[in-house]
Amino acid sequence: KWKSLHQIQTERKRIMRETCSKYKSNNRRIITPYHVSRIFVEDKYRVLYCEVPKAGCSNWKRVLMVLNGLASSTKDIQHNTVHYGNYLKRLDGFDRKGIYHRLNTYTKMLFIREPFEKLVSAFRDKFEHPNNYYHPVFGKAIISRYRVNATKEALRTGSGVKFKEFIQYLLDVHRPVGMDIHWDHVNRLCSPCLIDYDFVGKFESMEDDANFFLHLIGAPQNLTFPKFKDRHSNEERTTTKITQHYFAQLSPSQRQRSYDFYYMDYLMFNYSKP
Repeated sequence: KWKSLHQIQTERKRIMRETCSKYKSNNRRIITPYHVSRIFVEDKYRVLYCEVPKAGCSNWKRVLMVLNGLASSTKDIQHNTVHYGNYLKRLDGFDRKGIYHRLNTYTKMLFIREPFEKLVSAFRDKFEHPNNYYHPVFGKAIISRYRVNATKEALRTGSGVKFKEFIQYLLDVHRPVGMDIHWDHVNRLCSPCLIDYDFVGKFESMEDDANFFLHLIGAPQNLTFPKFKDRHSNEERTTTKITQHYFAQLSPSQRQRSYDFYYMDYLMFNYSKP
């Protein structure tokens, strides 16, 4: 089993590197703190993890906390502790020497997910549930710009953004509000053409990939990747079928432009065109 997983890794890294050399001229650029701002550091097992939201990141942070001795089990760690507890160090918190030392000697990994599924998962999480950041900050701006005859209530709260409106915002070159890590390109979040990742895991094969990674770094035998869904746990995970249901609400041109928007992620991580 390890052997076939090892071959899968070799293949994923080959495709990623080939895509980079074909499309990117920046592989000689200097790595700045900005490029490593999404990378979490675990010094005990010498792991660097680039956080890609909606691709198992909460559970990966739990695993890193256990590796670091900050908790005895992934089950004990609450969602807010994971995301707002500041227990894990980020790579951009080190000086230049510390950054380069870790990039050169630690095991660098990222986990990704099919781009449209990741997008729908983010939309459901941030806009279909009460949220005191995304509704007022993104919701208000999206509704006021893309909804004709929006009610005063919708403009006031920013709640009830429709998927089609969200996509209009995403594809608008003059976006009323900036980008957000939950729907940004993996390419931008993790700079895979600048940073040579040792391990590329996929959400779709999470259990195998995660446990193979833990085996590679010599993690304790009893530590396995948690299976639980972190938020809205009574709700079904975003699947291909659910994703298709959302994308069916868009025009063919919006679907094509959404694909173009994530084109590099599709190519680099070898996902077929939906």
